[in-house]
Amino acid sequence: MSAANRGVRGVVPPQETRVSPTVFKLPDLGEGLTEAEILEWKVSVGDTVTVDQIIVEVETAKAAVDVPIPVAGTVTELYAKAGTVVDVGSPLIAVTARSHATAGAENAAAEQYREEERAGSGNVLVGYGTSANRRSRRRAAKPAPEPAAAPAATASRHGVPRVISPVVRRLAKDNGIDVAALAPTGPGGVILRRDVEEAIAQAAPATSPTSTGLTTTGPAGEEAGVVRVPLKGVRRTMADKLSRSRREIPDATTWVDVDATRLVKLKNKIAHADPEARVGMLALLAAVCVTGLRRFPELNAYVDTERQEIVRLPHVHLGFAAQTDRGLVVPVVRDAHAMTPAELAAALRERTEAAREGRLSPSDLTGGTFTLNNYGVFGVDGSTPIINHPEAAMLGVGRITDKPWAHKGKVRLRKVTQLSFTFDHRVCDGGVAGGFLRFVADCVERPEVLVTHR
Repeated sequence: MSAANRGVRGVVPPQETRVSPTVFKLPDLGEGLTEAEILEWKVSVGDTVTVDQIIVEVETAKAAVDVPIPVAGTVTELYAKAGTVVDVGSPLIAVTARSHATAGAENAAAEQYREEERAGSGNVLVGYGTSANRRSRRRAAKPAPEPAAAPAATASRHGVPRVISPVVRRLAKDNGIDVAALAPTGPGGVILRRDVEEAIAQAAPATSPTSTGLTTTGPAGEEAGVVRVPLKGVRRTMADKLSRSRREIPDATTWVDVDATRLVKLKNKIAHADPEARVGMLALLAAVCVTGLRRFPELNAYVDTERQEIVRLPHVHLGFAAQTDRGLVVPVVRDAHAMTPAELAAALRERTEAAREGRLSPSDLTGGTFTLNNYGVFGVDGSTPIINHPEAAMLGVGRITDKPWAHKGKVRLRKVTQLSFTFDHRVCDGGVAGGFLRFVADCVERPEVLVTHR
């Protein structure tokens, strides 16, 4: 064979290249997350994908995330059905490049992805550093057909089917399913969630529809009509965090009723003077909290249990409780101490909208140093909330309603609300907690106090 036919240094000419499928795996999701549930495939087998195209929406323990692909080509295989929990590093999708040129771009993008994943880059989930624009998770997409199940493997080398996902393991245990008796349908003989759910359904057929996402299946012999709601995703994360808070934090709560009439008037005056600012009650209360934490920095802290130290923080990353269709979440406004009320209002709106649309990233839900909980929007007066671990305190605000109140020597109807303050008794005593709450109450009753203390 001549040199021309052999090609340069043994490289096959482009027209003779046969590109093997590239298997793209679930990337490192950051924040210590190790798995995610497939919510919706955005592509089907046979579709053409481009670099950075969103291929699947997954739900982690903290947020719903759009996952782009760092390679281009034709989809040849989807490795998991919607509803399946996939571990980080497990195969998601196989793509075959369309040409030699595409293969080169694919390899370059894939190598960039590997470098970013090894370095812990935040670009791993969205864009991989190649595109600044993120696609909306609510765009229309044609439904993907269910991928064919992998051939069932009989057992691992030890004779027992492999159960990789702790979610699947827990689901089997809670429902009395022996995984050794199941025929695995996952790659490499892995027991998938669908395998366990199928076994549960066979053991106790459902008695009502599950279109709402609820399941009525349970252990054999369970009373008919019992509804079981899977504790997963955001709800499971909040359950774990709240349980840990109750276990570790010796919390205490103190409260006070306050006359919020002047704060309500201030909000209305701001709305009249600058409608574009859209400064609402939550933003004003956030400003009050930030000002109070300047006076009482002991509360902007957390306890390092391993080193037995109280860690006081120089910045205020303000969390606020937000109710969404996916459950309770606590978005975080970073560096709230450096913001004006108008800037706080804008940040709170943006975080609230993102939370309700499921667009928050894991980093948007972590790192808070203090939480504001406005449960008054639910029409209740008071509460003793659980501290958002590992923070040291939380301010709760009840509904603002007309009540008889002593004012200037007479009983009049005033706008009254209840403030409750829950704190970690390890970081301070009742004097500091009471001082903070009283300062907050003074700011609510006399908002001009904010001007002299900001």
